[in-house]
Amino acid sequence: MAQGVSMSAQERPRVRAPEITGGRGWLNTDKPLSLAGLKGKVVLLDFWTYGCINCIHIIPDLKKLEAKYPNQLVVIGVHSAKFQNEKETENIRRIILRYEIEHPVYNDSEYAVWQSYGVRAWPTQVLIDPAGYVIGGVSGEGNYDVIDQAIAKTIEDFRKKGELNEQPLKLVLERAKVGDLPLAFPGKIIADANTGRLFIADSNHNRIVITRLDGTLVETIGTGEPGAADGAFDKATFYRPQGLALSGDNLYVADTGNHLIRRVDLKSRTVETIAGTGQQSREYFKTGPARTVALSSPWDLQLVGRVLYIAMAGPHQIWQLDLEKNEVSTFAGSGREARLDGALDKAGFAQPSGMATDGKTLYVADSESNIIRAIDFAGRTVKTLVGGDLFDFGDVDGKGDDVRLQHPLGLITYGDKLLIADTYNHKIKELDPKQEKVTSLFGTGKPGQSDGASPSFYEPGGLALANGNLYVADTNNHAIRVIDLKTKRASTLRINGLTPPMRNMQALENASGPNAEELKVPAQKLRASTTGTLQIDVELPAGYHLNPLAPQRYKVSVDGKSLAVDEKVAAKSAKDLKLPIVVPLSPGAAGSANLRAQVTLFYCREDNTGTCRIKTLVWQVPVEVTSDPNAPTVLKLQGKLLATD
Repeated sequence: MAQGVSMSAQERPRVRAPEITGGRGWLNTDKPLSLAGLKGKVVLLDFWTYGCINCIHIIPDLKKLEAKYPNQLVVIGVHSAKFQNEKETENIRRIILRYEIEHPVYNDSEYAVWQSYGVRAWPTQVLIDPAGYVIGGVSGEGNYDVIDQAIAKTIEDFRKKGELNEQPLKLVLERAKVGDLPLAFPGKIIADANTGRLFIADSNHNRIVITRLDGTLVETIGTGEPGAADGAFDKATFYRPQGLALSGDNLYVADTGNHLIRRVDLKSRTVETIAGTGQQSREYFKTGPARTVALSSPWDLQLVGRVLYIAMAGPHQIWQLDLEKNEVSTFAGSGREARLDGALDKAGFAQPSGMATDGKTLYVADSESNIIRAIDFAGRTVKTLVGGDLFDFGDVDGKGDDVRLQHPLGLITYGDKLLIADTYNHKIKELDPKQEKVTSLFGTGKPGQSDGASPSFYEPGGLALANGNLYVADTNNHAIRVIDLKTKRASTLRINGLTPPMRNMQALENASGPNAEELKVPAQKLRASTTGTLQIDVELPAGYHLNPLAPQRYKVSVDGKSLAVDEKVAAKSAKDLKLPIVVPLSPGAAGSANLRAQVTLFYCREDNTGTCRIKTLVWQVPVEVTSDPNAPTVLKLQGKLLATD
């Protein structure tokens, strides 16, 4: 993306910032925000779309700015979607969770805010002063310093004038509404039929999971903490790993968030960095010793002989790592983001994110241009097989340029065919490369998680084959799906014994669940001068259970002299808490009281995939303690949870 305009408003007439309206609503906040309501704050608007690698690259910059100016700056993500799939609020919510975004995000689905600010490219940032006027804007990556300087000067100026609001803005984050699951946004996978193993990039848990093909857990590699530490399996760290390649006892990992290539020695049980510096590359043509050359978001790997090909999503190129020479070099692509065929150094790619090979041809899922490419090793040329272009996408089977895909991320060879994870169409498709023909095989075209003869998926990102089964990394369902290619039926792989990393378990312990719903209950009668009982029961959605890894909680309080609850049992947090919850009450003399009961529950699908939700239910109950001998001794409260809460 082009570098943009300066952040200085000098020598220009002041322009009042247009309000943020015309979209589908807000995320990471429990109420709509407005620039008028944020008067006194410095506001940074980040125009982005979630499939864009350049937009992903600047998230760390935004986090740094938020941390540096926590009480003066409000970052607002204005999500102006490129793809139809990206317009859906629920899909944006998933990406907020995936990239741990902690600022408010507005779904600008119809480009209303984009147009009002005259934005032309993703990503673009616009800075607004505390009086509500535009300071300036920049586009593209690498603008941290200029934005930082503009924010610092604005804060200084408005603080001197006494017009700076330095009270922290309270937010309700999307991550506080969901619990953790055994897998978190799994990306790429590979299956090894010879040893009966499945390797899973458990991307948001920053680790690699190894299972048997039937789901039996073998082990995990990495602590789960984000980092780039080499060493033993239980000490090594990764950061959002994606692509995997296997050669004997060596597992190669595209450590995407770290901009590194790692080698896992499965025999010695150690992890070693073999390519990259840990810094993001800003160069397009480079050759040199592997550890001295910077990489940029390596997304997938493909091993051909002793050459490891790298789908380098960041610079829109294919790179190669010669494992014998320990040397990295650019292989294909000029760095120009485009659908452009021809010689290797002249061809244009757009965020290549998946690869497959038959040994003669390297096939590439070119996600942002919605096409499948073929690189002829012998002829050293790039050809587009099927699909549209940067802004020509959809869900259309057929031949050649008539085919429409939507941000495909996964590829694998299947006999003389290719299987495609057509990610934003939530489908698995088949490509005949000779006929340049695409046919939909599995998936409804809508996000879902149904097994059986008509399966549904939710942004699948990785594919693997073994023993007649297709394994699908069903990224947004936090699941591995298995399709029997003979019967055409799908199932969800159960990985028994796999738990989230320790840091995620601790986060569950501390989760408070602000996703609260207050239930008003009419006045209830309770018999005086006897032992009473409060019984709280909550109906879970069909197919769901309480998460056994999470602490279920309740708290009961009473206001009034006629009713009491023992402090020793009035509150509890336990992983083995069962429904219904029973709490002893002590009614006294006749009179009135108010009872408040609060329950926070973590509930997941029975197979621990999909989404694990956190919901707090609060009951406010007026209680009449009466001497009527026919009055009940049990006070019953009932609640109901939904799969979409």
